[in-house]
Amino acid sequence: MISALLDPDIREHSGDLSSSPFWNHDIAPTAKKDRGWGLKDVMVLWISMCACVPTYMLASSLIAEGMNWWQAVLTIFLGNCIVLIPMVLNAHAGTKYGIPFPVYCRPSFGMLGANVPALLRALVACGWFGIQSWIGGWAIYKLTAIYIPSLEAWPASIAGISLPQLVCFLLFWSVNMLVIYKGIESIRVLLNIKAPLLIALGLGLLAWAYQRAGGFGPMLQAPSAFAPGQPKAGQFWAFFFPALTGMIGFWATLSLNIPDFTRYARSQRDQVLGQALGLPTTMGLFSFIGVAVTSATVVIYGESVWDPVVLVSKFTNPLVLAVALVSLCIATLATNIAANVVSPANDLANLWPKKIDFRMGGYITGVVGILMQPWKLVADPTGYIFKWLVAYSSLLGSIGGILICDYFLIRGCRLETADLYAARGPYWYNGGFNPRALIALGAGIAPLIPGFLGTIGAASVAPFWVTLYHYAWFISFATSFAVYWLLMSLWRR
Repeated sequence: MISALLDPDIREHSGDLSSSPFWNHDIAPTAKKDRGWGLKDVMVLWISMCACVPTYMLASSLIAEGMNWWQAVLTIFLGNCIVLIPMVLNAHAGTKYGIPFPVYCRPSFGMLGANVPALLRALVACGWFGIQSWIGGWAIYKLTAIYIPSLEAWPASIAGISLPQLVCFLLFWSVNMLVIYKGIESIRVLLNIKAPLLIALGLGLLAWAYQRAGGFGPMLQAPSAFAPGQPKAGQFWAFFFPALTGMIGFWATLSLNIPDFTRYARSQRDQVLGQALGLPTTMGLFSFIGVAVTSATVVIYGESVWDPVVLVSKFTNPLVLAVALVSLCIATLATNIAANVVSPANDLANLWPKKIDFRMGGYITGVVGILMQPWKLVADPTGYIFKWLVAYSSLLGSIGGILICDYFLIRGCRLETADLYAARGPYWYNGGFNPRALIALGAGIAPLIPGFLGTIGAASVAPFWVTLYHYAWFISFATSFAVYWLLMSLWRR
């Protein structure tokens, strides 16, 4: 397996595929000359995506439920080490054949069936896109309000927000649309700018908090609520596993569409080592910075301030304010484009290749992001981000199980590039759909739906289903993997 992952063989299709109805320039195989992302670029990709406001605040939900600081950070780090495995495996086909995620789905789900996992993935990306766009606009609003305090006196008159807030949101949204217009290479440039900037900002914030508070404050000294003699003594493992599933779910969707990025990688070594060095380490470091700085704010301000935008707005030095909030805007922009636009843009392009390209797919994502009214979603981040989006993401382990089983076990990492775009080729199956993949997908998700509905508060279910759902990503991945392997083995015989 290890030798296969690091196999330097990179394939390039030399024939003309442009006549196929399943081809357009944006989802075509990447030419070797365009595969310029080295180890540093892949690592920077992950440093840039992980260093963002939701990561900074991620440990807060775990600490609020009773973990101490090191248990929370360790759970986040472990969850990202686990999700790194399917991340690296799914990335292999992108690097070897230069194909994006929806095309990677075609051998397993069928030429038309590939739209099922692609659109399931795109749905959650639209939710994150709206949230990140609002966070970026919120940073602009808070910076402007420091110099023009009267802005905060405007009443909420437009869908629950004020006119200045709406203008700042649309301004940040427009910058996202501009980057989409510029294309994938502009995204790499943006990520390269953001990575060192955000790490420097985070470490600077950490140093400031330590100095101002004379240490990191009470939060790092507080015992776990699960320790002997504490309110939740003996309940640690009952909380740990659903928390671990949630941490896996944070990047579970991107573990599916990672070929959208690794199709530009120079080699398998670059994508494997780049991801291994960039993902778990940055998530662990940035979540610790969030915990430590927030702990210090209890000493400095007399209350815990988890939102870094609100925290930075409390500074009085105009230069520090400007640098910090501009950095937050750039951080949010880079994360939003990379994590929440590239995938749905490619997924929508796959839906109608001859009419929708990458730019049009990105613009559609942007419009959906506005229509979702993200300011209402982030009003209850615990309910929406950490219950709905992360919960939904955990269900998509079933897609990962099918893709990895098909590519590594069924096909031995061998795909015919021309057939990936052929209307009536071997990946056509029955009317463009592979029913075995759809059955396996349903088998992985079905047992978890009652627990999912109970978790998000949509239905009252028995405790058994909620307990089962605590292991959602693991169960959906393993069940779909096994069912797909069995059905495909019987079919091929």
